Amino acid sequence: MPADPVDRPAPAFTALPASGVADQSDAISLEAEVPEVLFDGMRQFIAEHPQWDQYRLITSALASFLFQHGCKDACVNQHYLNGLFLR
Repeated sequence: MPADPVDRPAPAFTALPASGVADQSDAISLEAEVPEVLFDGMRQFIAEHPQWDQYRLITSALASFLFQHGCKDACVNQHYLNGLFLR
């Protein structure tokens, strides 16, 4: 019996630093397995919003999560605000 597509992780992707990553001189490589539906949603969003790329989307999502869960770091807050207001 085939696995439910929601339970099967999407292929792992690697977010490598891009030259335009939010004015950070220090960046790390991140590899994560995500549910296929989230990966497809990310690809669709990026296709429909050419000003966004996978690096900006992941940075914005992570900053939003941290900010909304009480992180007080000024750099995290700046990334959160950039994700809200930069086009």
